[in-house]
Amino acid sequence: YLKISKLALAFAIIRAKPPGKSCKEYTEHLARTVSEQDFGWKSKVAVLEAEVLRLRQELLLNKICPRFHLESGKPDDSAETLLDQECRNPMTYSSQLEDSGCDVSNDYGFDSLGVASDFHKPEHNVDSSKCWLERIPPLDLCCTSKEGSLTAPVQFLQCLLEIRKLSEGGILQADFAELENDSFTICDSVSQLLDGLTVFYNSPKFSVSNFLTDAVSVLISLITDTKLSNCVLKKCFKKLEEFKKNLIQIILRNSSVNRFQALHAVSQTLVLLGRNHILKNSLISLLLSEVRQFAEQLLQGHQVLSSF
Repeated sequence: YLKISKLALAFAIIRAKPPGKSCKEYTEHLARTVSEQDFGWKSKVAVLEAEVLRLRQELLLNKICPRFHLESGKPDDSAETLLDQECRNPMTYSSQLEDSGCDVSNDYGFDSLGVASDFHKPEHNVDSSKCWLERIPPLDLCCTSKEGSLTAPVQFLQCLLEIRKLSEGGILQADFAELENDSFTICDSVSQLLDGLTVFYNSPKFSVSNFLTDAVSVLISLITDTKLSNCVLKKCFKKLEEFKKNLIQIILRNSSVNRFQALHAVSQTLVLLGRNHILKNSLISLLLSEVRQFAEQLLQGHQVLSSF
């Protein structure tokens, strides 16, 4: 049946071929047309899926905390403005990455990565904490930029962490049991965050910015939070394992001369993930596996040389 179908398709292409074009050219033209249509549908599906996830995120946040839109204070777009400025003018270190890459003394861009607890510092002003919930910029999952791929999950997970912190302080009443009922939303959001970070780290010359630092801090805060981490680790453990494997491979495969400061950020993320008692053992196993594999390669090389 497959052979007959292929033969029928070949006859159809030959008969429909316009004059002046060979069968090969016309077949390639048809293939390009079909692939373009397929790509168009895929992009439309991606946009729709992003919109569905955005609505699920908003619904989950409202289920957890019905007072998500607080009555006191006026909405302020300062948070959105700051985020836009950060996306347009990230604090880059390209000037350092243009040299040999051997000078790694200036680690200012990575200091905040090591202090995941900064996100949980107590607020000095209760009213400002309340207003923070009102100032959260609208979740936008339809961005195609690298920053856009991280913006939406970071905002959503920041909301969860902030509601959690305010509920602990008795400022808000929140029902985090809803996370168990709708675990797919938080799982998809964490997956999106991990995929976005992987895209950043895989870039040949990614710029270390406050935005990237904040994304990593949110991830670390999430997996170290006593209440939220159970749901995240239970549902997203395999994704986190895949993320750690990707980071290790990024470190090992990058042979660029100017790689040192960039890879410091990647390795620092691994260190922060390894501080979690659940992720620590698997991370050590992954690293030891790479060391063992390298030792075996050295042994094989030594054996080959000794034969001469």
